[in-house]
Amino acid sequence: MGEEKLFKGRNGDFILTDTAVIIKRKLKGFIWGGGYLRGEKTIPYSSIVAVQLKKAGVMVGYLQLTLKGGSEAKAGWSESIKDENTITFDPNGNKNFEEAKRLIEGRIAREGSVGVASGADELAKLANLKEKKIITEEEFNAKKKQILGL
Repeated sequence: MGEEKLFKGRNGDFILTDTAVIIKRKLKGFIWGGGYLRGEKTIPYSSIVAVQLKKAGVMVGYLQLTLKGGSEAKAGWSESIKDENTITFDPNGNKNFEEAKRLIEGRIAREGSVGVASGADELAKLANLKEKKIITEEEFNAKKKQILGL
């Protein structure tokens, strides 16, 4: 496993690993989250579809992860402190959380490119099977549509 990167927030911490974001809550997460946020949650980069950064100013800032099939807080700061996929931070955390956003987005992109390469490899293998008459044209086309999401 590679190096982990820690981003300390007000209501918990983000730990970035090679394969996932870990959201870790402590007592402050319980207090700032109104009693809702506790424990630890691991989110694979492949499950993250968006990263929103709201820089801290007069109010605290937050970094929010939107997950496939998930529903994130939409009412800004007041709701973000209760969102399980959001970490809030003070103005002195702006630069750190800008870096966290950049790293997460880079790892999401890397995960996506792995999937594209895997899909292309899969299609090449299927084309080879079709050429050797191991699978039919219809089977090839059906699987091709499935891989391409058509």
